[in-house]
Amino acid sequence: MGAASKLAIKGGPKAVQTDPGDMFTWPIITQEAEDAALEVLRAGSMSGTDITKAFEKDLAEWHGMKYALGHSSGTAALHTAMFGCHVGVGDEIICPSLTYWASALPAFTLGATIVFAEVDPNTITIDPADIEHRITDRTKAIVVVHYCGYPCDMDPIMEIANRRGVKVIEDVSHAHGGLYKGRLVGTIGHVGAMSIMSGKSLAVGEAGFFVTNDQEIYERAVAFGHYERTKEVLTLPDLKPYAGLPMGGFKYRMHQISSAVGRVQLRQYRARMEEIQKALNYFWDLLEGVPGVKAHRPPRDSGSTMGGWYTAHGLYAPEELGGLSVHKFCEAVNAEGAETSPGANLLMHLHPLLNEADVFGHGKPTRIANSDRDLRQPEGSLPVTESMPERLYSIPWFKHYQPRIIEEHAEAFRKVAEHADEL
Repeated sequence: MGAASKLAIKGGPKAVQTDPGDMFTWPIITQEAEDAALEVLRAGSMSGTDITKAFEKDLAEWHGMKYALGHSSGTAALHTAMFGCHVGVGDEIICPSLTYWASALPAFTLGATIVFAEVDPNTITIDPADIEHRITDRTKAIVVVHYCGYPCDMDPIMEIANRRGVKVIEDVSHAHGGLYKGRLVGTIGHVGAMSIMSGKSLAVGEAGFFVTNDQEIYERAVAFGHYERTKEVLTLPDLKPYAGLPMGGFKYRMHQISSAVGRVQLRQYRARMEEIQKALNYFWDLLEGVPGVKAHRPPRDSGSTMGGWYTAHGLYAPEELGGLSVHKFCEAVNAEGAETSPGANLLMHLHPLLNEADVFGHGKPTRIANSDRDLRQPEGSLPVTESMPERLYSIPWFKHYQPRIIEEHAEAFRKVAEHADEL
């Protein structure tokens, strides 16, 4: 074995030798963005809505939608989207368990509960084939998550939802600008909600928004958490009498520094997103055919893309590497100088909060407090989902197309996979 091929964890040279420079620096804040933030500060208009409304107009136009509503966070946007879809006491939403908690947990504050569905093992997004049998007369919404950037299979999901009279909420927090068969994610369901906190691919700050073409969803969301706009926005007779106070008891107004920075970031986003896609597609092209590691991306001829590819991951096949655990695999890759970690988000259906916690003092677990049955899902109930922590690993989230650096990082993964029998 040559010195260069010896695993770094066994004393060999690291695969990654080049200083990455600004390859992983994020967010990118330009002078224009700084000036926009300072202008808000100097004008003393941090808590207004004029800049936020301009940002919302930009967002609606960018997505080709009628309405956009800015929020203080992506969690808030998902919360009001649920209320907008009439999720309430005793109702159910269907959602994947393998996702960030904000995709599901706001339902609890509305008196609703959560039914988790399986994910597809190749896309890591909700499996359309596991949705319909979970729909009951209490189901109000399906929350689909374009997880790690991969667009959900929206056509069968929308067919089921429309036939059964259920709303679809898209969580686009990982996939800003992504396409599903040529259509922008977030614009296919009844409402698309997303976080734009500073770590996201569309990096703004602590903020979020949703887009929709549905006037009722929009007005209900305004009524729920944007009291300062109710008198000018509300027209629906079941909402208008309550103008002046927030129906949900929340104030979800976006901070105007975020709005100002967001307007700049949105103008620059498409070019940044395309460079991220070019870099990560090159990374996966370099690893084509390597045992044990598989790209998490749509087929090239599908018309689907990964957007900003937030929390980029790969699929791991331990059976192709002699049963090597993903933890040992990642340890060896890290030793080569490339950063990776095993698994992904917590599985919500197994967490005590979803099974034991009485959050609001109902005298029983919140998950079943307003339900007509015990719909908790114990270990073994979602076998595909439960297998995913051992079959996922993060990959470097390249922000620029710099072939040499990408090649070295890809070599770290290739080297470990090809020498797995030594671990």
